Amino acid sequence: MSQEMKYIPTPHIEAEMGEIAKTVLMPGDPLRAKYIADNFLQDVVQFNRVRNMFGFTGTYKGKKVSVMGSGMGMPSIGIYSYELFKYYGVDTIIRVGSCGAYSNDLKVFDTVIVRAAYSDSTYAKVQSGYEDQLIFPSQKINGIIEQVASEQSIEVKEININSSDVFYVENSDELVARMLDMKIKAVEMEAFALFANSNLLGKNSACILTVSDSFTSGEATTAEQRENAFTNMMKLGLETAFKL
Repeated sequence: MSQEMKYIPTPHIEAEMGEIAKTVLMPGDPLRAKYIADNFLQDVVQFNRVRNMFGFTGTYKGKKVSVMGSGMGMPSIGIYSYELFKYYGVDTIIRVGSCGAYSNDLKVFDTVIVRAAYSDSTYAKVQSGYEDQLIFPSQKINGIIEQVASEQSIEVKEININSSDVFYVENSDELVARMLDMKIKAVEMEAFALFANSNLLGKNSACILTVSDSFTSGEATTAEQRENAFTNMMKLGLETAFKL
């Protein structure tokens, strides 16, 4: 029995080995994971219900693909992505999430690819001694996403983002100004930890985001739209998984 086999099921995922695909799409919202499974995958089997963090495996154009929620924030995606990479043999995780725009050249429903994630978080420092505040996804996967976007005629913007530990920020105007000075155009709460885990474990990761709200215009999407209307992002993730 391998070392990994001894640790599954893990404390947070009840699947057995082989029930999860090599590539996993990971939205924050478990209901978005269910939406993707229900609307885009065939022959779907649910592999996780623990804490209602739903996970599903099915096929997309005949290719085995899994989709699983990550929850909100770096501690949550840190746990789930680490267990998937370390114990379930997952090679690639593509986060498909939402972000808030700092920059006025990003509009609600725009699709973005994360070039790099900045964070004030101590996640990677505590976990593995990584001291830098900037961390990068897999360039190979980003390249495939860009290729798919071109083939599918989906407009994407490649940007740097802030992975924040805090959703409600006092003096947010000062924060936005500081981020824009650093050429950081949007904020979310998970990518930095995902990239830290994939880099640490020698795996692949990427992050595709849809702009859900704007600090500059005040526009915002509804909870229902965030669950099921970000279809360009979902399609990019699935088509990329198909090519892996």
